Amino acid sequence: MLSWNRYGKARVRLVRVDKSQPDHQLIDLTIDVQLEGAFEKVYTDGDNSACVPTDTMKNTVYALAKKHAVARVEPFLVQLCDHFAAKPGVSRVRISAIEQPWARLNAHAFAHAGAEQWTCVATRDARGTEIVSGLTGLVLLKTTDSAFAGYPRDEYTTLPETHDRIMATSMTAVWTYRNTSVDFGAREQIVNALVHTFAEHRSESVQHTLYAMGEAALGAAPEITEITLTLPNRHHLLVDLKPFGLENQNEIFVATDQPFGLIEATLRRQA
Repeated sequence: MLSWNRYGKARVRLVRVDKSQPDHQLIDLTIDVQLEGAFEKVYTDGDNSACVPTDTMKNTVYALAKKHAVARVEPFLVQLCDHFAAKPGVSRVRISAIEQPWARLNAHAFAHAGAEQWTCVATRDARGTEIVSGLTGLVLLKTTDSAFAGYPRDEYTTLPETHDRIMATSMTAVWTYRNTSVDFGAREQIVNALVHTFAEHRSESVQHTLYAMGEAALGAAPEITEITLTLPNRHHLLVDLKPFGLENQNEIFVATDQPFGLIEATLRRQA
C-alpha cells in the first residue's frame, strides 16, 4: 500500500524588482512548492484528475509575484500557501524559500552580500499556517574572549585546555513566529542580537555562547516563540613553532575544515 506521498516543484528561481520608488527594491528567491493530500490514485491508478502539474506550480509563483508586492518573503509564502490550499484534495502545503541577500550600491545597483542566505518555510494544514524563518551560512569569528577548560579527561583525551582561543562558526538559525499577523521585519533585530552577543559574550564554550545568543534573540523579538541555533566549531589550531625556535603566543593558527564540533540547541519561551 502507499503509506505516504508528497510532490511539488523544486528550485523555482524568482527575482523580483520593484521600480515604484527611486531606490529600486530587489528580492532574489529560490522556492520549493510541496503538496500533500488525496493523490493516491495518481500513483496507483495513473489517474491525473487531481494532480496539479508541477509546471503550473512554477507559473503560479511568477504570477502571484506579479500580482502582489514581495517586500518580504514570509507574507508572499503565506499567499502561495493560501492559493494551493484551496485546490481540491490538498491537505497540507509546504512552501520553502532561500533568499539571497544583496547589498545596495546606489539606487539601482547591488553587490552580492556574502555567503549567508535567508531561509523561510511556510506550512499550511488543517491546524493553520506556521512560519519558520532564519538564515544560514553567516560566518562569525572573534580572536579572544573564548575559552574551553574544566572538561572531563580520559586516556583518549589529548586536547589541551585553553583560556584564550579563536572562536569561529558558520551559523544557522531558524525561529518560529507566533502567528502570521506579526511584523516580519523582526529578522533584522534577531540577527543583530545574535551577532552582537557572539562578539561581546565571554565564552566558556560554544554551548555557553549559543545559549546567550538564543536568549538575546528571544529578548529582541517578542514576535517569535522559539529559536534553534546550529554552530559548527570552525577550529583554528595553534601551529607548533618550537622546531623553528619560535614561541607561538596565540598568533599563528591553522584553520581546519574537518572534522569539526557541531553544537545545536533550541531555546523556547517558558509557558
